[in-house]
Amino acid sequence: MKAYGAEFLGTFWLVLCGCGSAVLSTKVPDIGIGIHGIAVAFGLSVLTMAYAVGAVSGAHLNPAVSVGLWAAGRFPAARLLPYVVAQVLGAAVAGAVLYVIASGGPGFDIAQGMGSNGYGAHSPGSYTLLSAAVAEVVMTMVFVLVILGATHPAAPAGFAPVAIGLALTLIHLVTIPVTGTSVNPARSTGPALFAGGWALSQLWLFWVAPLAGAVLGAAAWRALAPPPTP
Repeated sequence: MKAYGAEFLGTFWLVLCGCGSAVLSTKVPDIGIGIHGIAVAFGLSVLTMAYAVGAVSGAHLNPAVSVGLWAAGRFPAARLLPYVVAQVLGAAVAGAVLYVIASGGPGFDIAQGMGSNGYGAHSPGSYTLLSAAVAEVVMTMVFVLVILGATHPAAPAGFAPVAIGLALTLIHLVTIPVTGTSVNPARSTGPALFAGGWALSQLWLFWVAPLAGAVLGAAAWRALAPPPTP
């Protein structure tokens, strides 16, 4: 239960700070953080929670990561569903907290999506469904590959959270214009539950594509992984 609680809290923090940076910190004239700030906020949220709760749960904070670790043989199937449930619940509570905070500001418009991910008319750069799907699959694949490599026993000890946080920052810098960047079904679900409408109708992609990418990332790691240490 401690592990599930850690996943709940860690995913809560990721969604609150990551999506909060997009919803709250880009609206103020002259001091908005922009795309670079949002990317850093997501990366820092994962980095900080990886150090905070990594020893308790592994700090997956993402159903795609849990599925990728399972597909790579690094996570037991019996714990997969409880982890995903804890992550989605944490994201939903973060969405609720963010809604309460954001709705108290001037000019709040729920139709803007609360940091939800989208494609077509709801893509920040008006990218198509195909572009969004390819971006989410490929970026999640590489993200899972980085996680598996950084947490391998042969990797430098203690630096995995840094590599993972920087990888997520880099992914956001590339794909925020395409989808707003998901690579995490829980992160997409939390805001969509409160934005409703288009955000919920497009949510399927941000489950299907990251999970597919996670499985591909696990397959790539199995092909590339160094042999076990004797």
